[in-house]
Amino acid sequence: MELLQKKAIEVLNKNWKGNFSIPCANLYPFQWFWDSGLIAIGFAHFDMPKAEKEIETLLDAQWENGFIPHIIFHTETDTYFPGADFHLSNLHPQASKKYKSTGMTQPPVTGFVLEELYKISEDKKATLEFIKRNIDQVYFNHEYFYHQRDPKNEGLVYIYHNWESGTDNSPIWDDIWSTMNPPEYTFERRDTTHVDPSERPSKREYDHYLHIIEIAKKYHYNDEKIMELSPFLVQDPLFNAMLIKSNESLIKLYKLIGGHDAKIKQLQLWQNKSIRSFNDKLFDERLGVYVHYDLRNEKSLNYISSSSFSPLFAGIPDKKRAESMIKIMMDKFGREDQYLCASFDPSSERFNPKKYWRGPVWINLNWMLYRGLVQYGYKDIAERVKKDSIEIIEKNGFYEYFDSRKKVHAEENAGYGGHDFSWSAALLIDFINPKEDLKF
Repeated sequence: MELLQKKAIEVLNKNWKGNFSIPCANLYPFQWFWDSGLIAIGFAHFDMPKAEKEIETLLDAQWENGFIPHIIFHTETDTYFPGADFHLSNLHPQASKKYKSTGMTQPPVTGFVLEELYKISEDKKATLEFIKRNIDQVYFNHEYFYHQRDPKNEGLVYIYHNWESGTDNSPIWDDIWSTMNPPEYTFERRDTTHVDPSERPSKREYDHYLHIIEIAKKYHYNDEKIMELSPFLVQDPLFNAMLIKSNESLIKLYKLIGGHDAKIKQLQLWQNKSIRSFNDKLFDERLGVYVHYDLRNEKSLNYISSSSFSPLFAGIPDKKRAESMIKIMMDKFGREDQYLCASFDPSSERFNPKKYWRGPVWINLNWMLYRGLVQYGYKDIAERVKKDSIEIIEKNGFYEYFDSRKKVHAEENAGYGGHDFSWSAALLIDFINPKEDLKF
């Protein structure tokens, strides 16, 4: 374990760019929102100043309305498409004047990341001072979501692009693509020059992705217009679970800091409404798990993915629902010939164990699943998730994602996408250096 941790630290230091991290060289040369949060957790174990700077740089790119973009373009490079010149974030009147970015966001992990930094810290007083300086910006980000992304005032926020979900090419989105017929765009892909094209989304999928952005750009990334006109409008269980988990962390931290009763009260109101709606609307009794809801077409998207289990991390299901979810997970995803936890239902005809979010194992989702399983008392299954996560990294290296079939790992390298990937390294460090939950 010591050698593996040493390699993980080398990966994080290699991908550090002075005041932020990139996910990996070549494929992802900028700063990504939820990557940065998870990377900071790894840094906190051995270099707290870098962990803090990672978060500060991310928050420095926040827009005047509280929005935090999913990519911040710190450097000029043509190795990534679509880049800053395509997204044109400055179309929005409240966009950052300091940084070019996208006009999309990503799962809001920053709240619970602040709590993780505090748990890991050896100097709690200094870390709490850091949190005091930055927590209001995270609260402002949550305020943005509940004011601008919750049209029915039900405590569930929508995403308007699949990239906002973090699970970019999930088979779940296939049903939405079937309702659209975007133009054929002419563009030069960059990702497929760095990794095997068979592991990446198709050209036609990219046409859909770009079309949604073009609609948002046409209306200067105006939230009301996007809500009215975007063909993609989804309430995502992973995204909303991250928001709910981060709400909980902000409540704990504000209580620790003191003097923020109004914000605590507001967070609790959001939290109560969100959890109630989450359980009422997103839990599929027939499937026994949480699913996505297509807000544009007013229908559930009844598929099981790793996102279906993310509510465990946020403490959303009651014991009965948690039991149902874990039974489904072990029956479908937990066979002895599979590593936990594939990103999509292995029994589905849409499952592809090599293709991005259509079936491979991702360390970030496993880390959340592990935490959730521990919280609900499923220690043995949690240990399997942790063991599987460490084992696939030991066998293959710090890849972006991994084949979920054990036999493939015995025959060839079964790590795919970007290599020396930052959050795989960061969360490996956290897996092997557990911190007991603090009692706030």
